[in-house]
Amino acid sequence: MRNKKWKFGIGIGIILAVVAWEAISGFQESKTYYVTVNELTQGQAARRHVRVGGVVAQGSIERRNGKLTFRLAQDVNSIPVTYVGTDALPDTFKDGAQAIIDGDYLASGEFHADKIQAKCASKYQAAPGSQGANSKGPVATLGVSQ
Repeated sequence: MRNKKWKFGIGIGIILAVVAWEAISGFQESKTYYVTVNELTQGQAARRHVRVGGVVAQGSIERRNGKLTFRLAQDVNSIPVTYVGTDALPDTFKDGAQAIIDGDYLASGEFHADKIQAKCASKYQAAPGSQGANSKGPVATLGVSQ
């Protein structure tokens, strides 16, 4: 009887060790660090898989054969980004938009993006000359004729 308990305990121990190992290694692989374009270009981000935030450079968006290339900039620094994905790009992804990209930063200085997110405007305003632009009070009607 004692021998069965011993074998059962060893089996449970092995199962728990494998589960713990899988959890730890899965957590390590899924970690993504957030850095800025300046940190990435100055070599302060020694990570390979990173999340980078910046502004889409004016006139840099090009679409060819299912591949999207653009430059992500911050101050005077910028990095070339290549995105080949099946996810639809957000409507707010355009020149001058703030964007966050996830992917791998290669030794060549190029960034291969897995995901692209464009930040939404944090402030919505009525169109100039619309009725809502002159509205007072907590709720403004945005260009709705009454």
